[in-house]
Amino acid sequence: MDGKKNKKTEQLQSFTRENEGKEMTTNTGVKISNDENSLTASDRGPTLLEDFLMREKLSHFDRERIPERVVHARGYGAHGIFELYESLEELTMTHFLQDPSKKTPLFIRFSEVAGSKGANETNRDVRGFAVKFYTEEGNFDLVGNNIPIFFIQDGIKFPDLIHALKPEPHNEIPQGQTAHDTFWDFIANNQESAAMMMWIMSDRAIPRSFRMMQGFGVHTFRLVNKNGKSRFVKFHWKPKLGVHSLIWDEAQKLGGADPDYHRRDLWENINAGNYLEYELGIQILEEEDEFKYDFDILDATKIWPEEDFSVKIIGKMTLNRNVDNVFAETEQVALHPGSIVRGIDFTNDPLLQGRLFSYTDTQLARVGTNYQELPINRPICPFHNNQRDGASKYIIDKGKVAYHNNSLANNSPYTVPGTKGGFVTYPSTVSGHKTRETAASFKDHFSQARLFWNSMSHVEKIHIMQAFSFELGKVKSKSVRQQVVDMIGHISTELATLVAEALGAKVPNVQESNVTKSSPALSMANTTFSPNTLRVGVIVANGYDGPSAQYIINQFKQVGLQPVIVSERLGIVQGTPNGQWEVNDTFLTGSPLLVKYSLAKAFCF
Repeated sequence: MDGKKNKKTEQLQSFTRENEGKEMTTNTGVKISNDENSLTASDRGPTLLEDFLMREKLSHFDRERIPERVVHARGYGAHGIFELYESLEELTMTHFLQDPSKKTPLFIRFSEVAGSKGANETNRDVRGFAVKFYTEEGNFDLVGNNIPIFFIQDGIKFPDLIHALKPEPHNEIPQGQTAHDTFWDFIANNQESAAMMMWIMSDRAIPRSFRMMQGFGVHTFRLVNKNGKSRFVKFHWKPKLGVHSLIWDEAQKLGGADPDYHRRDLWENINAGNYLEYELGIQILEEEDEFKYDFDILDATKIWPEEDFSVKIIGKMTLNRNVDNVFAETEQVALHPGSIVRGIDFTNDPLLQGRLFSYTDTQLARVGTNYQELPINRPICPFHNNQRDGASKYIIDKGKVAYHNNSLANNSPYTVPGTKGGFVTYPSTVSGHKTRETAASFKDHFSQARLFWNSMSHVEKIHIMQAFSFELGKVKSKSVRQQVVDMIGHISTELATLVAEALGAKVPNVQESNVTKSSPALSMANTTFSPNTLRVGVIVANGYDGPSAQYIINQFKQVGLQPVIVSERLGIVQGTPNGQWEVNDTFLTGSPLLVKYSLAKAFCF
């Protein structure tokens, strides 16, 4: 099978309907003779209640939407495959991580955390990077972000974070942005977010493209091999095109000119055959080394520095097919960090533990009791259990037995021991008393924030300073602004001084972190640079030099650039002495800079 034809695409095909060239019917199959006029008593009379065609059409329309995700509402998806480079049998009993000959189908959903479904896609925000692997042992969901850490350490604080992050309830402003009082008030009073804020104020939060964006599993998981040995693991996605961002001015202009910029870029490149490629890497830590480091490996606000924990590249994801229907696939996909397969297990990360409850609960509320039976969520392997009924039940379960243990059905569906492929939870050791406390090892909030600052290039530092100044400049409360500046002082006196000057705040007199080391892996200045798939505008008019222009276009294509023909109007432009091109964009429909040029030209009489 090729990358586009696999068990999952074949399964989805059985649920896919083609309407072109077909007769129109009701949902019960009755052929419709008139779909433009309601049934009325005379041509100008009242509409009749017996009009079942109108009732069905309008009542279905009234229910076409499901509840919007509270976070990650603005999302876009694609299908693809995962290919393993070498067997990880020594590390895990997970089948799809043992056989390099397998091509595991998958679905990915990129998203924005803060904005609603209609938010601008180039806002400064965390991006979701969530992958559903359809393995032969069940679905495995790696539900991550484009930033390797998170705002909070414990899932119980998630509602507070999102209440502060979302538009303020008294006026529903601002949309999809963090530049407002309640968000920064939360940050100032929950300083475990310090390192996360350095990432968000960096260019990482305004990615150039989904194709040029890293992904991270965020949490610490376990890999368990067939001998029962466990190791701690973190997951990384690394784009083959490198990690690149917009700058703030570009992001604002693109957001105004094309609010769908990221999804359009994804859609057009897959359609053009420029398939997205990311390599999957893992960081491994032996269980006996859990307490050897100056941070807690279960703390979701901390990275494992790549210079101390090398990233082993284990495989490649290729996104090669766009969705057929955004609602049925991207909107209804239910991703859940609790969807794991044998050989992968959880840790005591308190943020992960909270997500294990919340994600199931939100899918039940948003999509319904039987969300796992929807085509996009179904596993490709058989699934049998005693869960029955509920709204929108798709599967017809035969037989009278729906309980365990039983004798009437020979105790089936029967459980499977671990030796024959059943999932067995790793028997990790737990000791201590019930408590509501934060571990002392979780309380260093500034060392890794300082590590991030130390690792930035000069230009990246300038952008971080400008981002803090812009965001806090939108905060009305002087007290909140000062509290955040004081917090920044614990990270870097230099940064705090620059931000304080921009805000008219006091330079804080606090203890600065004494961390001096850096991590080159954190800077985008050290990424891969390639012209491949980048678009370049070629401005032409009638009478252009045909041979010279064609030579330039050919040179662009040879290095992987995608030429876009731009002119004053759509249509065909003629070259001299020969040649012609079709115009792709005009000065008005192209980039914001071209619009500016067009307006200036229009007023030159």
